[in-house]
Parts: sequence; structure tokens; C-alpha cells
Amino acid sequence: MLFALKKAVSYFLMPLQFCVALILAGTLLSIFTRRVRLGRGLVFTGLGLLLVLSHKQTGMALLRPLESRYSAIPELAAGAPLPEALAACRIIVVLGGGHVDTPGLADAQRLSASALARITEGVRLARLLPRARMICTGPGRAGYATHAAVLAGAARGLGVEAGRIQLLDNVRDTEDEALALAAALGSEPFALVTSAWHMPRTIALLRRQGLSPVPCPTDFIARPNPDFRWNDWTCDLSGLERSTKAVYEYLGLLWSRLRGRA
Repeated sequence: MLFALKKAVSYFLMPLQFCVALILAGTLLSIFTRRVRLGRGLVFTGLGLLLVLSHKQTGMALLRPLESRYSAIPELAAGAPLPEALAACRIIVVLGGGHVDTPGLADAQRLSASALARITEGVRLARLLPRARMICTGPGRAGYATHAAVLAGAARGLGVEAGRIQLLDNVRDTEDEALALAAALGSEPFALVTSAWHMPRTIALLRRQGLSPVPCPTDFIARPNPDFRWNDWTCDLSGLERSTKAVYEYLGLLWSRLRGRA
């Protein structure tokens, strides 16, 4: 019940839904009540907020503090020494990021952009750590393959041996993943792969459980161009997407801290 309530509340606090709710409430007040000034104020507030949150620079500014917290694992030439913390890992954990159940597609083609970026980084690390096993996480719907299974299928398609892959598919969200990994891994260090914007909350939850993750962020989406480009200062869906991811993560961090989980 609490899980469903959390998902419902967070859904309506996302930028698009929240702004549309303000606009709709303002419109109804303006038409059906005498509180026309309040109604118009809500409409203009919703429109203005939607415009601001759709701006590319707004999304970049909101996401950059999250994505800059942990550095990516650099490109390493064959035979080059690994970072010390990564070299000690014998487990690679790839957190789920969503997929579709469309038939006729390869597993990699069914993954969301975030999930594809995560499993690609997991496969890269598996090549750098040939003795490490991979744990893929993510639930599924009844009658369909779990997200962990789709991730594993994509990893096999990209060259990882099936015997190296383990599924963790009885988890619903990041808090569940932290609890399940604590039971499975204890204090053993492991390479953690998830989106850069999701990494701070994930690390906080895992360390609260006594785990020893080595951050291996991927899926960086707040990547500014080094020179000025006019289209970096426009409003579009990519700006709204970045703002939405940032708001979701900040709300998740707040919720976890209020409950003493991070």
C-alpha cells in the first residue's frame, strides 16, 4: 500500500503532471467560480513553470550536481592497469532501468535508453574484469520476462557468458535492491553500474545497508557543449526530460532521508 501511494504521489509531482494540474485547476476556477484572478494566476504559473522546466539549461543545472558526484570509469587500453578500487571487485551489479515487452525485438532493442547504457557499461566492465560475475536487477509483469532477464539477455548478446550472469528479479525499486544486495553480498566490494543522475541516491541507500559499492556511473545526460550553441538555450522535450529525472531523484533522496534509509 505504501509503495503504491509513493508511486502515485511522485507521479503527480513530476514537472509535466504538476504544471498541467495547475493549468487545469486554474482554468476550472476561472470558468466555474468567481475566483477568476486566482484561476488566471494558477494558469500563468503552470505555463511559466512548464516553460522554465522545459529549458535545456534548467535541466542541465538541476542534473549536474547529481551527475558530477562520481566520476566515470575512464576508457582503458588493453593491458592498462585498472583503478585500484575497481580491480578489487569480483562482482558487477547492473541496476535496472526499464524495458518494453514488444515481441519480435532482441533483448537489447527492448531496453530503455537508460537500461541500454547501463548494460553496455556492465559489459565493458565485464571485459575489464574477466573473473567477475554480473548481477542484473529488475522486476517484471506476470506472464512476461523480468527486467533482470532482459538485461541478462542483452548482456549475453553482447558477449558475456551466461554462466557469469545472475538475476535479482524479486525487487521493486532501489530500496528493495539495496536490501536484497545486502543479504547477498554483505561487505564484499562490487562495481555498481547505474545512471550518473541516479548514482548519489543509490550509493546512499547501499552504504546505509553496510554495502561497499564502487561507483561506475553511466548514462550521463547533462553533458554541456564546450562552445556556445544557440540551440542549447531553447525549450524542448529533452530539457523537460532532464528536469523530470532531477526532480524524481531529489524527491527520492528526500523520501529516503526522512525515513532514515539514506
